[in-house]
Amino acid sequence: MIPPMGRMDGKVALVTGAASGLGKATALRLAEEGARVLCTDVDTEGGEAVAKEIGASAHFQRHDVTSEAQWEAALHEVTERFGGLHALVNNAGIVIVRSIEDTSLEEWRRQMAVNLDGAFLGCKHGLRAMREGGGSIVNLSSVAGLVGQPPFVAYSASKGGVRLLTKSVAAHCLQLALPVRCNSIHPGGIDTPMTRSLGEKIPGAGPTTLAVLDKMDVSGPLGRPIDVANLVLFLASDESQLINGAEIAIDGGLVAL
Repeated sequence: MIPPMGRMDGKVALVTGAASGLGKATALRLAEEGARVLCTDVDTEGGEAVAKEIGASAHFQRHDVTSEAQWEAALHEVTERFGGLHALVNNAGIVIVRSIEDTSLEEWRRQMAVNLDGAFLGCKHGLRAMREGGGSIVNLSSVAGLVGQPPFVAYSASKGGVRLLTKSVAAHCLQLALPVRCNSIHPGGIDTPMTRSLGEKIPGAGPTTLAVLDKMDVSGPLGRPIDVANLVLFLASDESQLINGAEIAIDGGLVAL
């Protein structure tokens, strides 16, 4: 009897923002299906804990996604340690809760630096690492990148930018016949530490997640990080060979309302 194969056997993945939330769930899920994973984050303690939980097939590297030099170092580490790169998950992100009238230029630029510049640098250097052997880039956007969100205008704008960055990268790879796919995922309300923290930041909202959802006009229950991780796994694996340049909402139907 032939033993079952993992869906990521023989593949190497790099997951940013892997210390908690969606990044942690994704790193664990990819490793569970056979991938060797470089976990990166600015949270050293959390990132090291995730790599330790995975075991010998994972390694942690501190990584500020706004730094091009640190992106180059991360790509060097993953290719030297694991022999290549087949999947890049641009997950690292922050949310600054401010309306258009309250957002300072400094806050705007910080939001763009982490969410959009970070994804740009990841795509740029990740593509170079996968140019010959092929692979999949998965960019974490948000439903806030599909519809306007008044409480966090800069976050919405940055995630909308990630959406079109993704399509441009996919078109570039198609034009040059490069064996690299690029897709974006748009989660709605997912039960993560970042989501739970929003209740304390939105004016008039309480500290609970339910208050946040009321303020955001979100319907239905919170999703789980594993729900998003399973979608990332599908897009990172060979099962999704014909999916390229797509935007996939994982929000319980929110954007259909």
